[in-house]
Amino acid sequence: MSEIKHNWTKEAILEIYNKPLMELLYEAATVHRKSHDPNTVQVSTLLSIKTGGCPEDCGYCPQAARYHTNLEGNDLMSVQQVKAQALRAKSSGSSRVCMGAAWRNVKDGPEFDNVLEMVRTINKLDMEVCCTLGMLTENQAQRLAEAGLYAYNHNLDTSEDYYKDIISTRAFKDRLDTIGNVRKSNVTVCSGGIIGMGEKIEDRAGMLVALATLDPQPESVPINALVAVKGTPMEDIEPISIWEMIRMVATTRIVMPETQVRLSAGRMEMSREGQAMCFFAGANSIFAGDKLLTTPNPDVNQDMEMFKLLGLNPQKPFTKVSQPKTVEAQDSKFQPLGEKPKWSRPGHTIERNESAKQKAKLSE
Repeated sequence: MSEIKHNWTKEAILEIYNKPLMELLYEAATVHRKSHDPNTVQVSTLLSIKTGGCPEDCGYCPQAARYHTNLEGNDLMSVQQVKAQALRAKSSGSSRVCMGAAWRNVKDGPEFDNVLEMVRTINKLDMEVCCTLGMLTENQAQRLAEAGLYAYNHNLDTSEDYYKDIISTRAFKDRLDTIGNVRKSNVTVCSGGIIGMGEKIEDRAGMLVALATLDPQPESVPINALVAVKGTPMEDIEPISIWEMIRMVATTRIVMPETQVRLSAGRMEMSREGQAMCFFAGANSIFAGDKLLTTPNPDVNQDMEMFKLLGLNPQKPFTKVSQPKTVEAQDSKFQPLGEKPKWSRPGHTIERNESAKQKAKLSE
């Protein structure tokens, strides 16, 4: 096992990120082998259980209601629909189902009750269950934990400094507070971010500082490459190079040695050779399936071919943390409180987000 440090600084992380590539890769691969099987990769399936209509203004996201992205939205899926998708994912090699709903925050009520039932249903299939539902309170985190939730995803997206140039409808602190609420339960934390949004390398290091100084560090850290979607404020941003992704994966592995580093959005633009270098650098988790919420992703059969070529094996469920027990709704100790927390609305204006919003109005 590798030593885990929680006193990382931006300067120390930048020193790692900017090392000569071969030296960086060797160090990352060495760290990786101390805490993980280098030939095992955790495979997740991401399922959008409620698509579109989000009130937030995240500059990268096609699900924001204020932008015109030709996204076909849908209301919350049924428990049976989700179960069918989970069984399909399990048969194709996934050990985890990640359910995403385009909500600003969780609200007590029938929809959240349905999500809790989805969690119970998937956990009973002996699959890890992850949710990404926006901000949530401590009580809501405890209710998810009782249902059998394995992980909660709440990405920081970028550094605290650059965050205000991406999103104006919530604050960076809200992200940290939600992670803190999850930590008060027995649910593991999945939190990472996106590179290629016009940020500086210092911002990438700043995001890793925010994650690596958490105690404990997140059990899973997704590293996404921006997928520029037409109609979003970031539609014209050029894709990052594979070398930037490799450096980010390697640096993340070194500063968070026991974390599962997830190679997430942007894999459609990566060659097999590029992905292989990311696995060598310490990535040991991917999303499988033809779609990541709303953006394209490699077909699961292509991924399995790549695994065979590289000698990789899908990780079995509950390898890192034991399976949670499911408490039925009628036996729950935590009841809905009807909370109405005052999550932040910073209120500043982001010019490119406003331009995309006005452009969307003109196209209506």
